[in-house]
Amino acid sequence: MTTKVFLGGKGITKRISIGGDSTVTLQTMWKESIVDIPDNPEKLERTIKEITDLQILGCDIIRFAVPDMESAKALCLIAEKTSMPLVADIHFDYRLALECLKGNVAAIRINPGNIGSIKNTTEVVNACKDNGVAIRIGINSGSLPSDLQKDIAAGKISRSQGLCETAVREAQIFEDLHFDQYVVSMKSSDVKETIECNRFYAQKYNNPLHLGVTEAGPLIGGIVKSSIAFYTLLSENIGDTIRVSLSSSPENEVIAGLNILKECGKRNKGVNLVSCPRCGRIGFDVHSFVNKWQNRLLALDKNVTIAIMGCVVNGPGEGKHADLGIAGATDKVIIFKKGKIIRTVKPEDADNAFEEELNSL
Repeated sequence: MTTKVFLGGKGITKRISIGGDSTVTLQTMWKESIVDIPDNPEKLERTIKEITDLQILGCDIIRFAVPDMESAKALCLIAEKTSMPLVADIHFDYRLALECLKGNVAAIRINPGNIGSIKNTTEVVNACKDNGVAIRIGINSGSLPSDLQKDIAAGKISRSQGLCETAVREAQIFEDLHFDQYVVSMKSSDVKETIECNRFYAQKYNNPLHLGVTEAGPLIGGIVKSSIAFYTLLSENIGDTIRVSLSSSPENEVIAGLNILKECGKRNKGVNLVSCPRCGRIGFDVHSFVNKWQNRLLALDKNVTIAIMGCVVNGPGEGKHADLGIAGATDKVIIFKKGKIIRTVKPEDADNAFEEELNSL
C-alpha cells in the first residue's frame, strides 16, 4: 500500500487524500489561459461555474497551468471561490509556486530538475510544509537528464527505465528535505512505456502514483490509450489518481475517467449508463437523448443502471436489467423498469416522463 498524501484543507477547499486506502481520485486540466481573470469578473464567474459543474460530474482535482505571475495571482483568486482542490502547474520559475502558495491552492506540480537549483526547490518545499500543501513530481520523456538520454540512445537502458530513474532522483531531493507529502507521475505518450515505468517504480517505492498517458491524442485515440494503460496498472493495484489527457474538453476527460474507474472496479458509486449504438430499427433518437441527459445522469449519487435504447429489441429485451430505461416503439416511446413497461408516451413527452420516473428511483 502506498503512503497517504493530503490535498487541500485551507479556506473552503475540500480536503482529500491520495494513496493508502483512499479512493482513486480523478483529475482534469483547465484548457484556457486564466491570465485575464482578475480584470474580467464575468470570466471569473463563468470559470467558477464550470469548475462546480465538473465537481458535480465527479471530478476531484483540477490542474491549472501557471506560466507567469499574472496567472499565479489569478489562480489564487479562483481558489478563494471554490471547494475544488486546485493544483498549480509550475515550470522553470520557482517564484510562481511561492506566489500560488500565498493563496488557497491544494498542491504544486513541479519538476525539481527544471526550477533552477536545490535552493529554489528548498524554498518551495518549505512553503508547502508551512501551508500544508502537497507536491506532484511531474516526469515525462522530455524531462530526462542528459546522462540518461545518452544511456537510452546507447541502448543501455530503456526509456521506461529512464523515466523511472528520473523520478527516483527527483523524489530523493524531497526525501533529503524530509518532505513526504508528494505524488509521483511518470508519463509517456506510449502506452507500453507508461505501463512499464510505473511498474518499475511501484516495485521498489511506495509513493502514490498519478497515472496518465501524456499527449494521448484526440477523443477516441486518447481514450483507447488511457483505457489500456489504466486498466493494466489499476488491475495490479498500481495508481492512486488518474487523468485522461485528451485533445478535448475537461468535461470529456472527466466522463472518460469516470467510466474507466467504474470498469476497473475503482469507483462503484454512481449511475451505470447503458445506451445502444443505433441501427436501422431505430424508433427513438438515442444519440440526442444521451447527449441531453448524460451529464445529469453521471452526476447522480445513485447506484442504478439507466438504459437508453433505440427500439424494443434493445429496450425491455436486452435492457431488462436496467433500473430505468427508455426506448422507441414505432411512433411511441416506452419507459420501463427491470424489463417491465410502465409508461407509453408521445416522443415530445419523453423528457418529462423520463424525469418523473428518474426522480422516483
